[in-house]
Amino acid sequence: MQTIDTSTPRVRDPLAGRDIALVIFDCDGVLVDSEPISERVLLAALKEAGVAVDHAYFKAHFLGRSFPRVAQSIRDDFRVALPESFESDYRERLLLAFEAELKPVAGVVEVLDRLAVAACVATSSSPPRARRSLQLAGLDRYFGEAVFTASQVARGKPAPDLFLHAAAECGVAPERCLVIEDSLPGLEAARAARMAVWHFVGGSHLDAGDAAPGEPPLPVFDRWSAFFEMAPALRRATAPQPAGQGS
Repeated sequence: MQTIDTSTPRVRDPLAGRDIALVIFDCDGVLVDSEPISERVLLAALKEAGVAVDHAYFKAHFLGRSFPRVAQSIRDDFRVALPESFESDYRERLLLAFEAELKPVAGVVEVLDRLAVAACVATSSSPPRARRSLQLAGLDRYFGEAVFTASQVARGKPAPDLFLHAAAECGVAPERCLVIEDSLPGLEAARAARMAVWHFVGGSHLDAGDAAPGEPPLPVFDRWSAFFEMAPALRRATAPQPAGQGS
């Protein structure tokens, strides 16, 4: 994976004028390295249903979208009637694969340990998948009940509804939120919510060539160790001690 040179960022002083009080993390591909697993399981299930798609199609049409939107895209583009059990079978296979393979994205634990402001999750995944993903990766302890899914709003990404809902539930104004996203629908949703947004391309399904185009350009990073280089004010001076330790 090519490393983006954050010493000369696309966006200088990426949080200029922002008093950030909440970091909103997407889950898949940002906190947990799930997208390659999801892609493998979904493409295998589609092949059984007579639909053949490749990695490029997966990234362009499925990444960052809720399953109902993915299923509708398949029906529209391939004129195929998926079996009634397709979604439940896919989710069952996916969770089994997660149990065996899912890990946090490298370096994200160190960021969460030192984050000086509140954090929450806003994901297009289903509530059971989001909860179990965070548990398997050992990240659930950082968010508690502050995990929000597309099932809680009328419109999923790329509409701003989910991010606005997360901010409202956390009691933070949109202009004081920083969103970390890996998908184009997520980036579009955060921009529509008028939140600061950074594009994380450090999951194993992306690389530097996937940096989102557009004007104004977005801050882009491909390793979590760069997060506090870009936002030093969001770094806690020392990591909190585990319960039961210290004086």
